[in-house]
Amino acid sequence: MNHQNEVRPGESPGAPVLRATGITKRFPGVLAVDNVDFELRAGEVHTLLGENGAGKSTLASVLCGAYQPEAGAVYRNGEAVILNSPHDGLTHGIAMVHQHFRLVERFTVSENIVLGDPSIGQFLNRNEVDAAVAAVGEQFGLPIDPTAYIYDLAVGQRQRVEIVKALYRNADVLLLDEPTAVLTPTETEALFVTVRAMTKAGKSVVFISHKLGEVAEISDRVTVMRAGRVTASVEKTQLDRHELAHLMVGRSTETDAQRYASNPPGEPALVASEVSLVTGGRTVLKNIDLAVNAGEVVGVVGVSGNGQRELADVLAGLAETTRGSVTIAGVPLSHVGAKRARKLGLAFIPEERVGTGLAPSLSITENLLLTRSRPTFISLRTTRQEARELIDEFEVKAPGPNAACRVLSGGNAQKVLVARELKGDGTPPAVVIAAAPTRGLDIGAIEQVRGLLHDARERGAGVLLISEDLDEVLSMADRIVVLYDGGITLEQSRPYEDRSAIGRAMAGIA
Repeated sequence: MNHQNEVRPGESPGAPVLRATGITKRFPGVLAVDNVDFELRAGEVHTLLGENGAGKSTLASVLCGAYQPEAGAVYRNGEAVILNSPHDGLTHGIAMVHQHFRLVERFTVSENIVLGDPSIGQFLNRNEVDAAVAAVGEQFGLPIDPTAYIYDLAVGQRQRVEIVKALYRNADVLLLDEPTAVLTPTETEALFVTVRAMTKAGKSVVFISHKLGEVAEISDRVTVMRAGRVTASVEKTQLDRHELAHLMVGRSTETDAQRYASNPPGEPALVASEVSLVTGGRTVLKNIDLAVNAGEVVGVVGVSGNGQRELADVLAGLAETTRGSVTIAGVPLSHVGAKRARKLGLAFIPEERVGTGLAPSLSITENLLLTRSRPTFISLRTTRQEARELIDEFEVKAPGPNAACRVLSGGNAQKVLVARELKGDGTPPAVVIAAAPTRGLDIGAIEQVRGLLHDARERGAGVLLISEDLDEVLSMADRIVVLYDGGITLEQSRPYEDRSAIGRAMAGIA
């Protein structure tokens, strides 16, 4: 594919390759981007930093052609361009990797990557395409099996497919929307190596994030957004994490606080005994023994794709074990499923917020009702008022309680899900299973969600925190277990004095 105004390898950084002036974008009831100017230089990593709902992803969607602004202009290498679709963006060498992946689960990696590619003829030479896809992945440090089916891939691996798809299409400007939200620290480091390999090869990267630590490490420049406007744009040499945090949220925040249980743990609230799960002819859980007691947080850590999602589904009653048993408050879940688990006091925050957690076409109010035991008659007025209160409490940026969840940013959708599960109808849960509960949230919301999980523990709930953020788990969990290749390879209790042992266990090293 030939691109107009192509960014060339070796071109000296500093020349603007993408520029936007006066961009304004509205949605019903929301001014998402308000008169924003932005510039991306050749060979640089320029980070858009801000809370969820600040307008970062909307601005990036304008830059790639997914959204059309009400005002403003986009320039590619100094020439004004009209981007009416992502295909127009690709024509100009611009591609966006979205936070919610756009992949067909029943297609292979290669099939997803060439889907819609006009350069592919009527007949697909699978061997040639597989080889080309593998070569692109290897070139940029993103190895992927071209023949693997998407439904068999973990979240982190699916993100890799999206990035390879953009590189396969010869994109020179890549917009990465919260790319580390689904990655472990090790995977994040590998991604940073990939990003630097891309800029060295002549690519330019817009890195969308809310994580101050990674921003300081990867960025050449940072533009901070809040409430749809730019509050500052600074060079790498001027980066100050405390100042950036203030520019993001307008207040001081603390997400590194250690949270401890005030009381000793009680009786077992959730127990898995010799649990194994075979799916698609593959054993994904192997003889899991795990107990979560009332009044404690047990953390599950591991590299993406080692059984975390399957473990959460089994414990929540969404999947039937092949072998073994699961009990909540001593009651077996076998053959009774998720509905019975809810009645026993389970709150479940799944890894996949849209689809599994929320129904995207339903309103915020309707999504809050989905998991409740409903009486014959429902007062929509009362429920809408409850939704308004949760929107205010969790600072969900939405037009109102009748807004469909599909129009929310990823972080705001996560807030709705967490609000439903941890606040819901006001009945405290007996067991909380939280899989990646802070993924994609800004620093203020992360602080709030961790506080809610801690409060649930203090009220006597047994909390199972499944996260790929090791620091998050270590700051909250009374015990941790490491999951590798579907089995538990290590268990530790506070204080966690040997982090290297945890890292080795996550990598499968005895």
